[in-house]
Formats: sequence, C-alpha cells, structure tokens
Amino acid sequence: MALGSEDVAVGTWTAPGAVSGCTVVLPPPGTVGAIAVRGSAPGTREAAALGVMGRVEVCHGVVLAGGSAFGLAAADGVVAWLEERGRGFPVPGAVVPIVGAAIVLDAAVRDPGSRPGPAAGLAACESAVVAAPQEGRIGVGAGCTVAKVAGLTHARASGQGIAVRRAGGVTVGALVANNALGEVVGDDGTWIARADVPDGTPRFPEVDPFAGVGGSGSGGTASGGGAHGGPTSNTVIGCIVTDARLSKRDAVRVADLGHSGTARAVRPAHTQADGDALFCLATGRVEASVDLVAHLAAEAVAEACRRGPLVAARSD
Repeated sequence: MALGSEDVAVGTWTAPGAVSGCTVVLPPPGTVGAIAVRGSAPGTREAAALGVMGRVEVCHGVVLAGGSAFGLAAADGVVAWLEERGRGFPVPGAVVPIVGAAIVLDAAVRDPGSRPGPAAGLAACESAVVAAPQEGRIGVGAGCTVAKVAGLTHARASGQGIAVRRAGGVTVGALVANNALGEVVGDDGTWIARADVPDGTPRFPEVDPFAGVGGSGSGGTASGGGAHGGPTSNTVIGCIVTDARLSKRDAVRVADLGHSGTARAVRPAHTQADGDALFCLATGRVEASVDLVAHLAAEAVAEACRRGPLVAARSD
C-alpha cells in the first residue's frame, strides 16, 4: 500500500548500529507542498518557502532525518539526486529542486560517523519504492525514543510509524517519526508507552519536567535542570501525503490541523522542548474538501504516532 497516493515513493537509509537514519518521500511532478510547525525547538529546511507566507507551491521531496541540525545535510543529497533527473523548479539553464526537511535529535549528534549526510540522502532516494513503507527502528525512526517525562534514562524505544485513512474517495497517509518528550496513549485511553519507572512515580502533570529548563536549540533540544534532570532530545516530525487536489493554502491547513493527531496520541504534546513539524504533500488526483482531508490527516497522524513505539516494542 503506497503512502497516501499511488505515485509517491518512500526510501530509507539507516546508520550502522541503527542509531540514526533518514527517510525520504518523493512525490510526482506538480505535487503541492506545505509545512506547519508547532514545536518551540524545530530544525527545518525550506520551512519559510513551504509555509503559509511562502510563494513556493510545488515540493519535489521531503527528508526526515536524525542527527539534529547535522542531519539537515541529508537534503543536499536529495537535491542532487533530483537535479540529475531534471526534477525541480525551472530556472534559465537549470532546475532547482525544492526539498523540505525536518530533523530529530538522536545519538548521532555525538557520533559524526552516524549522522545522515548527503550520501545518506542520496542512498535513501536510490532505495525509494512506491509500496508500503517499513515501520519501526529504520530510517529516521532508528534512534527515536518517547516518554521522557521522567528523564531520558527512563525513555521507551520508538520509531517510524505509518498510517493510511480513506473516505469519500480520497486517501490520506502519514509517515511520522515519534521522538516526543511525552508518553503515548491509545485511541481508547490505554497507555502504549509510558516512562520506564514505577506507576506511582510522580510525572507530568504532577511534576513539571520543564522546571529550570534553561533554553532550547535545533531539533527539539532543551537543556537545564528540572525534576528529573531536564527533558532532552524531543520532537515529532512527519509527512502527510494525500491524493487530494489542494491549493497551497489548503495544504498548509492540512499540515497544521494534522498536528491535532499528535496531541491525541502524545501527552504532553507540542511542548517547549519539542520541535514538532509536519509536511503535507498533495498530488492532486482527487477532488476533496479540505475539511475531509484535514480530518483524515489528524486520524492518520495519531495512529502513526502510536505505531512507531508499538512496532519498536515488538522488535525489542
């Protein structure tokens, strides 16, 4: 099953030891692209161009990567791969690929040899196929963790999650890397991934994990004290893909409302220590209302947020 549209390819590169990686989403020509950022500590590329105020409407690729700000370099490899194939915004004598990117902070930030760079982005493109993407600790999901409300040492393994929703003739898919500070809850209210501490241990909201946090940086990084040493290494990033025909403004709205899916699955969500960002790619094959697409996107994002830690737990 393709991700949201039958002509969208997804590829991954995973670092040795599966401590980091990157995932690339490659849509067909003419795909409308947008982004919405909810987190206070994001690390992104082309966010201004693909945002609500940007003039850019078409997006040629999306990269989700580990390695914090270093991982944004993976997009350079994707740009080169697209340029070689003549895919990009036409300018006199050349094309300029528009590639959006967002990153999470994982163990690769301490290991230069594991950071996704241009070669990793290129390799992910070469592996891309129009098929059901893999889940769990692969690609951008390789180094992800969740449930850090009691400190990073009590976090749970997470990964890359996929979900697809269909209604009214339209399809919406979501690929999400869940590296959140918060714990993960199911649609029925049962806990999927909680901090690895005894049930009676105080945690958010009884204990404020942000007390004494001194600042934030690229890729959802916060430093400082707090009840458990301060939250760190957080963010939920992803890409919503739909076969709906959307304007740039509507695509921004879908990306923005898709974040409500994160809030359904992660508690707390969109904190000052998270760098949450969602892209939306609309291939324009089907007529559909923006409200229907946004509704399906929120449902898909919520399930994809849950799938990352669920699949990771099964593989441990």
